[in-house]
Amino acid sequence: MTEFDPQDLKAYAEAADAWFKEHVNPDPGFLLPLTFMEVGTDQQFHFLRDWQNKVFEAGYLGAAWPKAYGGGGMHPAFQAEATKAMRRNGSPIFLNAIGLNWTGPLLLDMGTEAQRTKYIKGILSAEDIWCQGFSEPENGSDLGNAQTKAVRAGEHYVVNGSKIWTTLGKYARYMILLARTRTDTSRKYDGLTFFLAPMKIEGVETRPIKKLTGEHGFTQTFFRDAQIPADEIVGVEGGGWKVAMRTLEFERGARGGQAGGYVAVGSNAWDVLELAKKMNRGGKPALEDASVRARMVDFMIEIQSNALCAQRTGFGPLNTDRPTGLALSSKLMNTEFARRINEFAISLTGPSGAYYVGDKNAVDGGWWTRSYLNSFSATIGGGTSQIQRNIVGEHVLGLPKS
Repeated sequence: MTEFDPQDLKAYAEAADAWFKEHVNPDPGFLLPLTFMEVGTDQQFHFLRDWQNKVFEAGYLGAAWPKAYGGGGMHPAFQAEATKAMRRNGSPIFLNAIGLNWTGPLLLDMGTEAQRTKYIKGILSAEDIWCQGFSEPENGSDLGNAQTKAVRAGEHYVVNGSKIWTTLGKYARYMILLARTRTDTSRKYDGLTFFLAPMKIEGVETRPIKKLTGEHGFTQTFFRDAQIPADEIVGVEGGGWKVAMRTLEFERGARGGQAGGYVAVGSNAWDVLELAKKMNRGGKPALEDASVRARMVDFMIEIQSNALCAQRTGFGPLNTDRPTGLALSSKLMNTEFARRINEFAISLTGPSGAYYVGDKNAVDGGWWTRSYLNSFSATIGGGTSQIQRNIVGEHVLGLPKS
């Protein structure tokens, strides 16, 4: 669908706003995760899974994905309006982040018809939760050196190895898995294959990893002679590096096509501004301190700059000098901004910043410290900030590797 009636869009936006206003429950009686990487209890998981399914059934998630696979078949502008309504009304995050933002767009882009038919609707409804099997204990930032092995045995591949930082690994039904199918290639990248791997099968085990935030949103996944059907490859055997790089484009926001919604809630400059008004510095509101005001102005300028950069990516003539520059930089800019603004917020709380969720002395229920600790996971996932700087330097600025 390439065109739409503006009146239809307006009616859809108004209906979405009314729906979320009626159905959002800001306080279900327990702590809601700030990000999909912070889902640590069954109670949180089932609440968020039910919420995503409810939004999907109402027509406000996957609105721009093809009808043939369970989406709404609408113009992307409709999903954009639904996502705005979610934010305005304080919707909880959407649980199935890897499915909605990486696996789904990848399958619509590079998957087979059978794979799209099998997986897309379950991604949207949250019936099928997805996790990611890229990083390994000994090869975290060197993805091309992945050592988890997959050996062809008739109609299956037998997988052995381990993946780490598996978000939602405990709950996932499927994993996007990068495994080595050949070791006799001259280039390490040529021996990798990209699988849609089932998780609830014999030979797959997950173990929880406790995080700084106190919960177990990550797991380590172990494969011991696990059997993956041979038709669950995206692309071709040995072509996994190309598929993984396309997946990372979706993960880093450098390529569109995601299902909508959002998978993390963080602090923003307006929240920090209110914090600066109520916290004291030298017996006065912190905002009266000239250095605090100067930092707040810097943050406001940066927010506007990032927003304008995001708009600019949609206008080809404004990106002729370095066409991929803004897209490849956005993940680095936004995740580092979130980390810095949370760090600044904690500095405003003074010694109280040492208190955490559940402590009666914590400022705003420990929100700022919790948000700060959560921000680090985003600077690591999808490639660390150091890796992102290398990507920008090499692929945007054309600098040499050495």
